[in-house]
Amino acid sequence: MLTKRIIPCLDVKDGRTVKGVQFEGLRDAGDPVALAARYAQEGADELVFLDITATNQKRATLIHLVRDVARELDIPFTVGGGIGTVADVEVLLLNGADKVSINSAALHRPELIDELARRFGSQCIVVAADARYSPQAGWQVYTRAGTHNTERDAVAWCREAADRGAGELLLTSMSNDGTKDGFALDVTGAVARAVSVPVVASGGAGKMEHFTQVFQQARAHAGLAASIFHFGEIGIRELKQHLQAEGIPMRL
Repeated sequence: MLTKRIIPCLDVKDGRTVKGVQFEGLRDAGDPVALAARYAQEGADELVFLDITATNQKRATLIHLVRDVARELDIPFTVGGGIGTVADVEVLLLNGADKVSINSAALHRPELIDELARRFGSQCIVVAADARYSPQAGWQVYTRAGTHNTERDAVAWCREAADRGAGELLLTSMSNDGTKDGFALDVTGAVARAVSVPVVASGGAGKMEHFTQVFQQARAHAGLAASIFHFGEIGIRELKQHLQAEGIPMRL
């Protein structure tokens, strides 16, 4: 049985780690390089770095910061934000990223997923989907850091991304993000059932039990969180020990 993964996320703006609620009200959470070093020492399975303003500002990811973070890590490192071409991916991989996360560019031109998977291999191509729920339309995917509704169904888009060659899906519930009320089990479970690639659940973690639920009920392969780790509310080592005791296979 494959072990489940715990993944801290560094949302980076202007060179600092930030965290908000439902993609708004951002507050400072510390230096990304120092946080990366801490998480590697605490037993994180992977680390995700998202340059959250790169797409809206129409610029490339902060390469120098990616390089500095990578130097602190001996665990897989995923980088996203402002990635839209083969050249963008190549630069990031050369500067320490193990995987890249694409979002807005993939929805704008889905063929990009096929191109990147052929060029670099599916194992390093992550497609991120930011989804928000509405009673009228269900779960739909948003782009541009959650500011633009594509009106595309989240499960259908995740299935297409996997079919095109994404090796992993990073599914963030905008409705749950930062609330600490728990992951969106319904859409996470629906995506996990619809695809054959790993699904990383993001948005809403506030208690250790929330990770138990997303692994056991929604069948997610990994749980991603930010503020509970940044502000010391839950320790990664303690979380993994708790999950192991719950019968969930973890790398301790």
